[in-house]
Amino acid sequence: MKPQTKYILSIPLVIPILPIIYIQGEIIKRTVPRLPEATGIEGNINTDSDKNLRLLCIGESSMAGVGAETHEEAIGGTIAKELSSKLNSNIYWRVYARNGYTAKRVRFKILPKITERNFDIIVIALGGNDSFALKSPKTWRENIISLLKDTQALFPNTPIVFMNMPPIKEFPAFSSLIRFSVGNIVDMLGKELQETIKSFDDVYFSKERITVESWKKKYQVEGKASEFFSDGVHPSKFTYQVWAKDVVDYIHTEKILV
Repeated sequence: MKPQTKYILSIPLVIPILPIIYIQGEIIKRTVPRLPEATGIEGNINTDSDKNLRLLCIGESSMAGVGAETHEEAIGGTIAKELSSKLNSNIYWRVYARNGYTAKRVRFKILPKITERNFDIIVIALGGNDSFALKSPKTWRENIISLLKDTQALFPNTPIVFMNMPPIKEFPAFSSLIRFSVGNIVDMLGKELQETIKSFDDVYFSKERITVESWKKKYQVEGKASEFFSDGVHPSKFTYQVWAKDVVDYIHTEKILV
């Protein structure tokens, strides 16, 4: 079943519980601490290599590093470190991201602010806020297409990698109702993104679904689910670093940078 069809069929089931979701959402807003975005939005990783790469990271709160003190220990900086190690390369990295941004807002509010050019790879983190806004797969697809067209116009021939969709079904701060309803939407948007990028060259999506249990098994770590989240919603420092390693493993496996 196509994501848009599934979304339409779910509307009669969701409408009666929207007031409950709204009330629970307002409670979460009041009780979850508002953490700042990470500091230090750019950096260099220098090695003894003659190879140089430039990394651009754009997106929503996960890319903005909410829950970490600095970008060096959040997604952007850790992706750069992992790429440098995998490829034996010097890396310049720069993050353009804002907490609360949707795909549409990234297109209109972030892309025009990017003055640098000649990046070698672009990593995008989106999906959470579009899911919270209950965006339909059709609307999401339209916004992603517009974002990709504008991004490729600015950075032709530069590979673009979408990170995994955020693990909303794992968020400890959310009620079971919100985890189920919004989590199902993020799954639909992920499947829509998977189909959407097929129309573009050099665009990739790390579609593996994130779960705390799968990461614990993969990286042989222990801990409660709450320890993977800084405030019950955003990743912890540890989670950012694990997620970044996953992204770089995907980039390496797909041979996106050679």
